[in-house]
Amino acid sequence: MLTIHAADAVLVDRAGVRAVTVDGGTVVAMGTYEELAAAHPGARVRHWPGLLTPGLRHPRAVELLEAAYHPDPREAAELGTEPFTGEALAALGLDDVRRGGSARRGLQRLLAHGTTAVTGPFTLPPVRTAVARSGLRVREPAPGARPAPGDAPAGPNALDVLAGHPPHALEALLDRPLTVGGPADFAVFDVPVDVPPSLALREHGARSCVATVLGGRLVHRRA
Repeated sequence: MLTIHAADAVLVDRAGVRAVTVDGGTVVAMGTYEELAAAHPGARVRHWPGLLTPGLRHPRAVELLEAAYHPDPREAAELGTEPFTGEALAALGLDDVRRGGSARRGLQRLLAHGTTAVTGPFTLPPVRTAVARSGLRVREPAPGARPAPGDAPAGPNALDVLAGHPPHALEALLDRPLTVGGPADFAVFDVPVDVPPSLALREHGARSCVATVLGGRLVHRRA
């Protein structure tokens, strides 16, 4: 079924785009909402506030998923709600079941932050399985880009690759440009569209994500 995703603006390399049409897992058209609705009158329509962008790629997903623990909501009173590392993680003595559960929760939170791709490779079997089942794209790291062993992100900003990024770094945080005929992997952020996208996304961060689409599937929608 065709779906039109319309937003206040779409981050592509041409002007005037306010919507994309998706067929299965592929972007089949771009333009204004009026143009796409006229071309596909039977399409399902989703209207979103803010800026529709290519999906984000998290460059430190290995550390985030293999060297950090994402607490189960039922553990919040004891362990809090944010990922943690170091001695607190070592004290848990995780088995594969808990490690896999942590990875699945971490992946869900990445999707909720507009992430559609992660940088691998993943070496722990329960994490590798969780990543494969999530549908997230796995990319190779850039040469020399891996952090030092044990240098794992933690805390409330660990999942947000946009928070505080240098304005010139936005392109490196986007996985693949949106193109007609390309995969329907994108996110929508409820940010102002009357300022440069890099500034709006830097100020509001990936926590402003209202929807994530991966392979044409709506995998996250803010309640």
